[in-house]
Amino acid sequence: MTVTLEVADGVGIIRLARPPMNALDIAMQDSLGEAAAEAAGRSDVRAVVVHGGEKVFAAGADIKEMQAMSYTDMVDRARGLQDAFTAVARLPKPVVAAVSGYALGGGCELALCADIRIAAENAKLGQPEILLGLIPGAGGTQRLARLVGPSRAKDLIFTGRQVRADEALSIGLVDKVVPAEEVYSAAVEWASRLAKGPAYALRAAKEAVDAGLETDIETGLTIERNLFAGLFATEDRAIGMRSFIEEGPGKAKFN
Repeated sequence: MTVTLEVADGVGIIRLARPPMNALDIAMQDSLGEAAAEAAGRSDVRAVVVHGGEKVFAAGADIKEMQAMSYTDMVDRARGLQDAFTAVARLPKPVVAAVSGYALGGGCELALCADIRIAAENAKLGQPEILLGLIPGAGGTQRLARLVGPSRAKDLIFTGRQVRADEALSIGLVDKVVPAEEVYSAAVEWASRLAKGPAYALRAAKEAVDAGLETDIETGLTIERNLFAGLFATEDRAIGMRSFIEEGPGKAKFN
């Protein structure tokens, strides 16, 4: 299996394993979508880490496979490619990408699907598709622009250049940079902390932010209002408020 889901203590680890560079061929793309769907449906998974290994996150698509594809082949495949990545982006649980080494092309687009990106000091990210006479096709033109702004996104997409971890941090492409040997543990620590939180409130928070970014402010406020009110029907809300009154803030233990 080139993509696996392992679960421990509420954290699901979606692990990429196609040596040497985790090139994202069609089979791996489909496996990624399946792993994300499984993580979404499992109640014992409350937060997710996407990890490519200690040396590389994912260096992009399988170019040899793509070179043999015709226009009609890609017309038939492009939706499946995007759907696999969107399955990760729309996981109703917090997702962190642990980025070591190269995260290029599809690898960068996969990292963009996470809520938080923790990068190794040796990480290099970019969208080099233009150097192949292409543009990003797994969400890069959309998610990158929403994350770092259209001007910076165009710089990366137009030039195909790679950015090191320090520049990625400065432009908001990643959220934290740590020594290479600490990337995985830092990602698991982040996910483990949220795995102990109120699952339905975290799901609502993610949905409110993500859906709001795709619409106008008034519609976004309506989404927020409805989700906010809906949480009053949850046991997590009851636990949180009861704990606050009886024990003080920040001491609630959620199921």
